[in-house]
Amino acid sequence: MPFAADQVPLFLAVLDEGSFSAAARKLGRVPSAVSMAVAQLEAELDLPLFDRSGREPRPTAAARALEPQARLLAEQLQQLNWQASALHQGLEERLTLAIAPELLSTPWTETLAALVQEFPALPIEVLTAPQTDALQLLHAGRAHLALVFERPAIDGREGFQEMGRETLLAVMSPQFPPWQQARAEHGERARLSVEQLAATRQVLVASRDPQQTDPRFVFARQLWRTDSHQAALSLIGAGMAWGWLPKGLVEPRIAAGQLLEIPVQNLSNGTTLFVDWVWSKESPQGLAARRFVQLLREQGVPQRPS
Repeated sequence: MPFAADQVPLFLAVLDEGSFSAAARKLGRVPSAVSMAVAQLEAELDLPLFDRSGREPRPTAAARALEPQARLLAEQLQQLNWQASALHQGLEERLTLAIAPELLSTPWTETLAALVQEFPALPIEVLTAPQTDALQLLHAGRAHLALVFERPAIDGREGFQEMGRETLLAVMSPQFPPWQQARAEHGERARLSVEQLAATRQVLVASRDPQQTDPRFVFARQLWRTDSHQAALSLIGAGMAWGWLPKGLVEPRIAAGQLLEIPVQNLSNGTTLFVDWVWSKESPQGLAARRFVQLLREQGVPQRPS
């Protein structure tokens, strides 16, 4: 006959406390009740769990063999009870995060790791989608939080908490034809003008909806679009286009000589934007989402007025 759920803490208490009387004090029961319950368990299992020949009961080899699984079961029962209680208090059945692909290289997992310490049984879902699509997932109720760049204008439907800043760099391959031509003509002093960039091919990480485009980063008349930063990196690295990508993402490739930060005439290269976790004000936040935002604030990142 298998262990019953209420017999597991009893068995472990005797193991941990070393006597029936000490286990009884821990469990808030009388020693005779604990002794009788252990004897009943041994009878049901048809196994001697404790040697009673000495002053205090000593675990048998069978008890030690059962101990690891008993502790695992006790932990699982504790997590199950905790999860049920947390769900009653408003914990999400699953916490879904939507992240703009260019921001996957930012330290977004740090706050999540702290959250998981508090809610170890909480299922997490991470979706990657271009910024506009990530925000659409948020407002459709498919995601609870979205990690995106600052928006051109404040949306009254959204609350947000700044996570940090990220710099977008205009980058190209050393083999990008306009750059090769500029190097051939001007050598080490080569620069590309804004007009030259406008006349070349640019790749943009953007929404799957062609009508949704952030005009702040559209320079070229010939525009290629992708919803993946990895696809953008491949196209740029192959010398077919240039594009704006996060500094944290491209720095290792620049250091390795695979990409170049485009030297632009009369302009400094780099646009620094705030990076925000955003939530919908139109939907009530669950327990985990609220705690996630609280952890962000406790980490010391200043909040901008919403």
